[in-house]
Amino acid sequence: MPGLVLFGRRWAIGSDDFVFPGAFELFLRLIWWVGVLVLYSVHKERFNCTGGGLLHTYLLVLLVLLAAIICAVSAIVCVSMRGTISNPGPRKSLPKLLYTRLFLFLPEFVWATVGAIWVSDSRVHCEKTVVNAIFGTVIASWIIIIFTIIAIVIVFDPLGGKKTLYLTDAIDRNLESSQSGQLFYNVKKTATRVWEKRIRLLCCCIVQNDDHRVAFTSIAELFSSYFSDTDLVPSDIAAGLSLLHQEQDLVENCPKDPEEILCHSPTSPVADDLDVELENAAHYMQFAAAAYGWPYYIFTNPFTALCRLNRDCCRNRATDPDIIGGDCLNFHFGSILRITGLQYRDFIHISFHNKIFEIPFFVALDHKKEAVVVAVRGTLSFEDIITDLSADCEDLTLEDLLENGLVHKGITQAANYIYRKLINDGILNQALTIAPEYKVVIVGHSLGAGTASILAVLLKNSFPMLRCYAFSPPGGLLSKSLADYTKHFIISVIVGKDLVARLSMPNMEDLKRRIVRIVANCNRPKYQILLRGCWYEVFGGNPDNFPTELDGRSQDTLTQPLLAEESLMVHHSPSYSTLGDESHLNSPQYPQLYLPGKIIHIVEESSTRRWCSSDIKYTARWSKETVFRNILISPKMITDHMPDVVLKALNSLSQDKASCISCQTQDDFNTNVV
Repeated sequence: MPGLVLFGRRWAIGSDDFVFPGAFELFLRLIWWVGVLVLYSVHKERFNCTGGGLLHTYLLVLLVLLAAIICAVSAIVCVSMRGTISNPGPRKSLPKLLYTRLFLFLPEFVWATVGAIWVSDSRVHCEKTVVNAIFGTVIASWIIIIFTIIAIVIVFDPLGGKKTLYLTDAIDRNLESSQSGQLFYNVKKTATRVWEKRIRLLCCCIVQNDDHRVAFTSIAELFSSYFSDTDLVPSDIAAGLSLLHQEQDLVENCPKDPEEILCHSPTSPVADDLDVELENAAHYMQFAAAAYGWPYYIFTNPFTALCRLNRDCCRNRATDPDIIGGDCLNFHFGSILRITGLQYRDFIHISFHNKIFEIPFFVALDHKKEAVVVAVRGTLSFEDIITDLSADCEDLTLEDLLENGLVHKGITQAANYIYRKLINDGILNQALTIAPEYKVVIVGHSLGAGTASILAVLLKNSFPMLRCYAFSPPGGLLSKSLADYTKHFIISVIVGKDLVARLSMPNMEDLKRRIVRIVANCNRPKYQILLRGCWYEVFGGNPDNFPTELDGRSQDTLTQPLLAEESLMVHHSPSYSTLGDESHLNSPQYPQLYLPGKIIHIVEESSTRRWCSSDIKYTARWSKETVFRNILISPKMITDHMPDVVLKALNSLSQDKASCISCQTQDDFNTNVV
């Protein structure tokens, strides 16, 4: 940060990003140069063969060319190590060095072509070792050229020309704000088209209709809007996340705000309620995990799953449940049976149908808890990802709410699809006809948790005893009024530093703001930040308290995003109005949305590492939604979201509770005997 400008356009790479690739190339080139020099020294008297003069000339020119490339790459690495992320001034000579290095590719390409022709010439009859060595140098040259072309394609920014024009006009010509705003609008419009093309390319195998095209456009606008007001290259984001992780770990042991954590004594009624809900959650999480079908079952049983499922696919069924969608070899249904422990006759309806805004689910009778369970699958396909990313807000009207609530648009459409299936197709009525005394329980994980929550809101009036267990639901789901309304019948379960539970557009804006702030004010070079960050993530240790340049700089400078070769953004984003102002977290398009229901937060209390496994002890507590208003950076931010980790944590808590009850019963018995 800022992005490098070459050939009149901006590239998705910074001027301080050439340290590691340059050092790697330098290492290879030095070994190559030494090898060619040794080859030439050992065989310089043996080029008297037919064609030897040509090969002799090839080696001499190659030595000179490699020496020039080594000097150019050394200069690039040295210059790229200078300055800091937000201070590219000491690296202002880097573009000239890059032009020089790119110019050297031309003779290298020519010489690699010539070498290939010479080596393949049948008239050359020199020593086999020499010919093979030169053949190796030719192959090495072509490999480096090909990888360089691939790297150029990767760092190419389709918007580079537009952004450079925007910056040049806005800075050099000092345009009025209206003209600058029009240029910025044109950049965002072009960015939206680019993102839409990327999304369509990723989803090229998905059958598309008008609704899907609207979803693609909405997601493209989301991405273009999020990335349009900053000039962060990927390595800047990596450095910022590393710095934030270490900064976060430095303050993690600070006393928590008593309003944000609800603590209860072990004997309080609320604590008893927590134990009951944890036991229920551990039971229903099996249904939420089972909704993933065979991918989850094979992932959790990698050595035995296929054998078991192969046996099941050949077994005759007593009765066939209502199954919609493809289930090759009965693997999905067989996995659901094994995970839930239910029988064929317990399933009322199973849908494996999967399209954008239409996700799989199943309805089954749970005789242990006397419940009709509706289990909704989480994200497992590109269609599900599009549903997740359709993050616009829409109104959800409920008669018993004082005001209309806002909800996640994509997830709400998925919930409406399942609602129509359950009600219009009479699936729930069929289940309750079989077991009229059973209550309705809706469960799901991740996307399934968000869909289950909104589905529960839609069904609550029709089924007053309805309950919902949402495991790792997405953070940007319900407005405040709806979130408060759902506290009576929805339980959300979140493990550790789960990213998805904290994922919302305001939280992402806050993360972007924190990344810009911390990388803009760290006075260490990027390569040092990344080296230290990799060491910390892999080997641990004490977090590094990186010095910053906060002192002596104005707050306005510190809170503005960085664009191109400038330290300030030309188009001022409302997201960065002030460093301490949180008003930017709410915007008309993406207001603050919250997690559904009452929240159980499960955290890791202690961990014992063993040779092939780890023994983790968990603790659970009721938490407020404000605890999840910041994205926490951690290696576990992804793994804590996985369904197997959630189920493991819940089972561990249930087992610990059962052990405590057993011990207490034994102590009471011993006391009575005495």
